[in-house]
Amino acid sequence: MTATAAGVGASAWREAVIERIERRTPRVVSLFLRAPLEPSEAGQHVDVRLTAPDGYQAQRSYSIASEPGAPLIELAVERLENGEVSSYFADIARTGDTIELRGPLGGHFIWRPDDAGPLLLVGGGSGIAPLMAILRHRARTAPSTRTLLVYSSRTWDEVIFRDELIETDARDASLDLVLVTTRDRPRRPHDLARRLDRDALHEILDRWSENPAHAFVCGSTPFVEAIANALVDEGVRADRVKTERYGGIG
Repeated sequence: MTATAAGVGASAWREAVIERIERRTPRVVSLFLRAPLEPSEAGQHVDVRLTAPDGYQAQRSYSIASEPGAPLIELAVERLENGEVSSYFADIARTGDTIELRGPLGGHFIWRPDDAGPLLLVGGGSGIAPLMAILRHRARTAPSTRTLLVYSSRTWDEVIFRDELIETDARDASLDLVLVTTRDRPRRPHDLARRLDRDALHEILDRWSENPAHAFVCGSTPFVEAIANALVDEGVRADRVKTERYGGIG
């Protein structure tokens, strides 16, 4: 995810301390970091840099999952095969370790409380991370904004933030949540077990019966392109569809 710095000081590398690590799924951990960064907006990301004792450095970008103003920065990191940075965080990193952060970055994939609703969020895999920042920020600052979150994972056990999402859906009358699993059966009445293609999206949007004023789509490049095109075909204005893609280098 490439973007320009959002504020003065965002381009400077700063030391961050790992305060806590939580296992989200078999392949995903949440890192909770304390760092003196500029204030963030919902949907931004940070660059992470690791430096080995011999001076070798590795750098990756991760979306911020915590809402703006949270005391700790949360990053959801998926362990990828042969991923040197993601493997470090999943297998080696411990509480108290220090890394370097730069950011927050990104000025396009951002939702603000005064943006008009209804709001549509569509995520695939670890693409849920910036959508969680938006969802959490909305819950605190604009809870009456009609919102639909459609989240596709391979299996039920790979639904990142699953318990929080289901609990939020249960208590928030303005939020609709549809969990789509491509290799597992649905666990709730309105969830789907299939590929999230245009037909599935049409079914979900028809059931929701809202015309989204803003849509945010995040996931792998093929996923994002397919969903963005399907939304336009469904009548969502192209200039209202914001997209963020992640690659396979970890």
